[in-house]
Amino acid sequence: QVQLVESGGGLVQAGGSLRLSCAASGRTFSNYCMGWFRQAPGKEREFVGRTSWSGGGTYYADSVKGRFTISRDNAKNTVYLQMNSLKPEDTGVYYCAAGRFCTSNVGSYDYWGQGTQVTVSS
Repeated sequence: QVQLVESGGGLVQAGGSLRLSCAASGRTFSNYCMGWFRQAPGKEREFVGRTSWSGGGTYYADSVKGRFTISRDNAKNTVYLQMNSLKPEDTGVYYCAAGRFCTSNVGSYDYWGQGTQVTVSS
């Protein structure tokens, strides 16, 4: 059974910071790309950023570049999303996902977490 469990969401004021965690279990993810996505009410799920477990490049959506940072702890099978300078438009449910193909497309990811709510107040 493959499981991804996100944590760390919450309510924060604009300009604040949050760190999300995604703990993976049930499979060796050394060959998987790990992605972060978010979904605001009434909108489609959108790409936030991605990174490979094996040390490949880390990429971000333009909307978060310079503010969000993805890191990983391979020993703990955990990926993090550090979010700084948060804006109200960053509000949404944040999901981590694992897939064999490292793209920005939702359909490329095979496994998804349950999501964690991030709310940024103005």
